[in-house]
Amino acid sequence: MTAGKGLDVVLIHGNSSCRAVFERQLHSGLGEAHRLICFDLPGHGQSEDAREKERTYPLPGLADAALEVLEALDVRNPVLLGWSLGGHVAIEMASRQPNFRGLFITGTPPVGEDISEGFRGSLLKGLAASSSFSLDQAVQFADRVFGSSATPELVQAAARTDGDFRTTLFSQARVAEKSNQREVVGSTKTLTAVVNGAADQIVNLDYIDRVPYANLWRDRCFRIDFAGHAPFLQVSAVFNQYVAEFLRDVERAEHN
Repeated sequence: MTAGKGLDVVLIHGNSSCRAVFERQLHSGLGEAHRLICFDLPGHGQSEDAREKERTYPLPGLADAALEVLEALDVRNPVLLGWSLGGHVAIEMASRQPNFRGLFITGTPPVGEDISEGFRGSLLKGLAASSSFSLDQAVQFADRVFGSSATPELVQAAARTDGDFRTTLFSQARVAEKSNQREVVGSTKTLTAVVNGAADQIVNLDYIDRVPYANLWRDRCFRIDFAGHAPFLQVSAVFNQYVAEFLRDVERAEHN
C-alpha cells in the first residue's frame, strides 16, 4: 500500500502471478499521488492456499475474498484496476456493489455465456488451466504472459501458485460460475476504462472493442503500441499515464 493522499486504487493481479507484478505502478508518480493497494489472491504469492478450494477459487469466491480484504482494510468505494484474471475479479466485484468509483481493466475480455469468444485459441496453450507447474512450465507460462519482461520473480510466482487453483477455476463444472460480465459492463454506471496492449496474443482485442460498454471512458477502448498482455509492465510509463488521466477524470466527475 502506498501513502498517496488521492484516490484509493485497488490493483488485482492475474492468474499465477502475484501483487509484485505492479511494482512499476507502486514505485511511480501514481503511488505518490494515490493510495495504491495490492494483495495476493488466494493460492498466490504470500497468501495461503484456500481451505475451501471449491468455494474460493471460482470467480465468485475470488470476488468474495477481495471484498473481504477491502473490508478488513476499511477501504470504501475505491477504483478497481484489474489485469487479466484480476479484471474478471474486478468486474465480478462491480456486479455485487455498484458504488465503486471507477473500473479500469487491461487484458480482460468481458465475456458473456460464450467465454471462448473473448480469447485467441486455447488459454496459453493449456497452461492457464494446468495443475502444478514444473520449473520449465513456469518459465513457459511467464514467457507467454510477459514476453521479454518476464523475470525470475514472476517465474517463481507462477511456480508457487496452487495448482488446484487453475484446475478448479477452469473446470467445466465451475468455469460458468460468474456473472455475465458483458452485461455487467453494459449496464454499470461506473466509469470504465479499457486499455490493452496492441500486440496481446492471449485475448481477442476485436471482441473487447465491440462490447457495448455503458459508461466507457472517453468513448473508446485503447491499444498501446509495443505492448502485449502485460502493458503495465512492458510499457509502464505509457500505461501509467493512461491510469493517471483516468483517475483525474474520475476526480473531476465527482467534483462536477
